[in-house]
Amino acid sequence: MLDATSPTSLPARAGVGYKPQHYGAIMEQTGPLGWLEVHAENYMGAGGRPIAQLRHLAEAFPISVHGVGLSIGGEGDLERDHLARLKHLIDWLNPASFSEHLAWSTHDSHFFNDLLPLPYTDRTLARVAAHISQVQDTLGRRMLLENPSSYLAFAESTMSETDFLCALVDRTGCGLLLDVNNVFVSATNLGTSPQDYIDAFPLQAVGEIHLGGHDEDADETGATLLIDSHGCQVVDPVWGLLDYTLAKSGAKPVLVEWDTDVPEWPVLNDEIKKADRALAQVAA
Repeated sequence: MLDATSPTSLPARAGVGYKPQHYGAIMEQTGPLGWLEVHAENYMGAGGRPIAQLRHLAEAFPISVHGVGLSIGGEGDLERDHLARLKHLIDWLNPASFSEHLAWSTHDSHFFNDLLPLPYTDRTLARVAAHISQVQDTLGRRMLLENPSSYLAFAESTMSETDFLCALVDRTGCGLLLDVNNVFVSATNLGTSPQDYIDAFPLQAVGEIHLGGHDEDADETGATLLIDSHGCQVVDPVWGLLDYTLAKSGAKPVLVEWDTDVPEWPVLNDEIKKADRALAQVAA
């Protein structure tokens, strides 16, 4: 079980989202790679090659488990079978960290293949806090919650996203996963300052920082619209926002995410090295 005073037991080093095609390269890795992240839903089976590979990886690297299917923000109860499968995975793997998204993806019996946004109200706060407490009680450990990418703002919201996250930390004792690419995407789409968002974020609760690529589009008015795609290299302004964040937070575990159009290992390894250099600047 994680120390209740610490958001995570991951090392403050650069990590990467694991993809099976990189298994051999990772096992032979001698560079700065400090830890790996896997998506929980890919490892809820009873056995086979994925589970065998994950067991070997866990002997060599700290593992972070990142969920995408709990629908923490959903209106209904958490899906008990899904939560039971997650608990089984967490129990045998004993990862260094577990995280989920501040989003919803289910309604009644329907499942949507997306992470959908929430209005930030007292009603939403009570529901999400109850779900987080249920997950933490079931797993017997502190979880991290990730800030979303936003493409619109709800008129009914009565608090900012950072105030909402602060309140969740206070109510549940959860930690936070700070995705700086999501911050940059949301700030660009909503016309706000990413640095102001970082200034207001409860950095003491952060257990992981994520980086990823995004695509650029335009809305019906011609304004820039960024899409959180995880399908390309991290852009320079996001690297700059990482530097800004680390200067305020100190060294944290930093993950490079690349989930679509996944490149060969050397390309990913270059991104890991950039993250490692950013962490080295903080140490210096």
